[in-house]
Amino acid sequence: MNTHTTTAPSVLAPADAPPPREALVEDELARGLRAADEEAFAAIYRRWGGLVHTMATRSLGDTHEADDVTQQVFIGAWRGRAGFHPERGPLGAWLVGITRRKIVDALAARTRRLHLVDAAAHRADGPHPEAPVPDDILDRIVLLDELGRLPRQQREVLGLAFYEDLTQTQIAERTGMPLGTVKSHARRGLHRLRVALEQSHADTAAV
Repeated sequence: MNTHTTTAPSVLAPADAPPPREALVEDELARGLRAADEEAFAAIYRRWGGLVHTMATRSLGDTHEADDVTQQVFIGAWRGRAGFHPERGPLGAWLVGITRRKIVDALAARTRRLHLVDAAAHRADGPHPEAPVPDDILDRIVLLDELGRLPRQQREVLGLAFYEDLTQTQIAERTGMPLGTVKSHARRGLHRLRVALEQSHADTAAV
């Protein structure tokens, strides 16, 4: 009777075994990126684009902003490909690192926009200890005027976000609007405020 036991394949490959196919593919894509190979870059996007977009969507709660972040990540990866060093870590981890930085940038930009509108609304009722520069005064006037022109639901959504610091999910619960509708109102309202401010700057520069 043969007492030799058949062992299951080990999870850990022997030291002299070739690397798994996945690692080989990633190495090839990494070399292609470093060599500015557009086909390799397209393959990189196909492989990691979904992950990047999912990370951005979960962090930002807005698919449109996630689209922008995803685009910025891969533009940044292409332009900064010389900064990728395989010995420091795999390509996927490098892309995740870029994604996290771009998400932070997007959140910071959102905070700046909200702060500008919030500050404009709060400071308009009384004098500020330090005299603001003329451009700041103009921005506040433009933003307050445009806020008043927004459709009621957009104004309501932005008001709950600015003054009660509610998340979009909380706003949906408070108002009874579907979450997608809340996101749409917030996005459109902020877009109108941004366009109004940019137009004001353009008009001022033309004078």
